Amino acid sequence: MGISVTKLLIVLGIALLLFGTKRLKNAGSDIGAAIKNFRSAIKDGESDREENEPDSTIEGKVADRKNEE
Repeated sequence: MGISVTKLLIVLGIALLLFGTKRLKNAGSDIGAAIKNFRSAIKDGESDREENEPDSTIEGKVADRKNEE
């Protein structure tokens, strides 16, 4: 029940008839640019998170409970 090559060619042919080659070319380049921007935004977000993460070590004094009571 998968998509065969002939079905893909029929869909591509219908898309070419409806939109034309120029519009499909522009849509393809727009999608490619969007994916590129998305990947770079994810990479920037990961590097920002790594820079802003605090150290896992917590420094401070431990109070003695016997002295508090």
